[in-house]
Amino acid sequence: MNFIRKYLLISILLGLITQGYSQDKKEILKLSISDAQAYALQNNRAVRSSKIDILHAEKQVWENLATGLPQFNVAANYLHQFVVPQLGLGMVLNPDKLPLSGFITQTDIKNAYEESPTFALGVHDNTTIDFTVSQLIFSGEYLVGLQATKVVKEMTEKSLEKTENTTKESVAGTYHLILVLGENERVLSQSLRSVEKTYNELVKMNEQGLNEETDVDQVKISKSNIQTLIASIESQKQISVKLLKYQLGVGFDQDIELTDSLPGIIEQGKMEYLSSAAFDIKSNVDYQLVNYQEKISALMLKREKSKYLPTISAFYRHEEQTNMPAFNFAVKDVVGASLNIPIFTSGMRNAKVSEAKFDLAKSDLAKEDAGQGLIMEFETAKSTYQTAYSNFITNKESMDLSRKVYDKTVIKYKEGVSSSFELTQNQNQFLTAESNYYNSVLALLNAKAKLDRILSTSK
Repeated sequence: MNFIRKYLLISILLGLITQGYSQDKKEILKLSISDAQAYALQNNRAVRSSKIDILHAEKQVWENLATGLPQFNVAANYLHQFVVPQLGLGMVLNPDKLPLSGFITQTDIKNAYEESPTFALGVHDNTTIDFTVSQLIFSGEYLVGLQATKVVKEMTEKSLEKTENTTKESVAGTYHLILVLGENERVLSQSLRSVEKTYNELVKMNEQGLNEETDVDQVKISKSNIQTLIASIESQKQISVKLLKYQLGVGFDQDIELTDSLPGIIEQGKMEYLSSAAFDIKSNVDYQLVNYQEKISALMLKREKSKYLPTISAFYRHEEQTNMPAFNFAVKDVVGASLNIPIFTSGMRNAKVSEAKFDLAKSDLAKEDAGQGLIMEFETAKSTYQTAYSNFITNKESMDLSRKVYDKTVIKYKEGVSSSFELTQNQNQFLTAESNYYNSVLALLNAKAKLDRILSTSK
């Protein structure tokens, strides 16, 4: 029995330890480039902040709307009077002092007069409660303000789209960089293995006296150079991975795996942008933001003009007192209305209307300038992509040729036909061609990401 209990206890403990380990261990986040962009749109801090701005704008719309809806207020006032004023009516006739029968003489009437009692014109302690309902009936400035807050809310939504597009471009750029660095590291590792194999063979040949020691040293220098390049690329890759995690909005301890390949991304861009891509400026978010700015300027002009119109409001007030005085002349229920007509402001309103017109004119110019600038940006980005693709093809051919030359030089060197100087020279030529190739790949992918942002269709 004791053995069974010990066995069960050990099994339970092992199960708890295994469960805790599985909970602590985070799953690897596998992402294609589109998955990474979608993930960033949900978790990137800048995007989340822009979404909060939309919620804030929605509350501002309701805040402005509520100012024109019925308002109900309750006000309470407490009053303590140290001395309450008294009111007396002087000498008054008391009928009870007149004779009940017989002839009433002048003396009887005179004797019937007495000092009247005094009456308090208030109380020592009293609390007054006012209930007031007010309603704005007409205000041109209020109506224009409602339109402006709705436009601001729509503009905030467009700002979110702009932030999302910028985030997607940044994520794509970092994603591309990691892929390029990884591929470059892979090719250099292959080259390093080839050089190490050549180096080991030369060491053995040197031990047998079949070559010079300088030949071995020359290859050793080449091996060290490649190792340095690999270490540098590895460091850049680690930093780029952290940057991507930051853009995604995940912790630096979260493992991620990129599932897309460079050839696939390059082929996708080739199909989309080597042909004549159409650019509709009206669907561009940046242009729409400028358009909203123009609308706001027009509404500001309308707002200044609305200040020439009267403002009408109405109210109803009900008053209650907790300690009613004997004589109370306060009216409990009051209904009223107010009319405010602006007459003369010494030209201040005219000046503000003129200023608003100037702002609208500047907004029109900014919209026209933005439209031309976006067309120019698109044409430049398209030309940059086409040039980058041409450089990519050229550098790929150069890299393949230099690799072919280098491989043949290695064979010739082992056969004693080629010198170590020629081997090193061809190796450096290959490494330079490889570096140029991956730089052109990165430039091509970044040009694609920029075109993706410019041509992104507004929601």
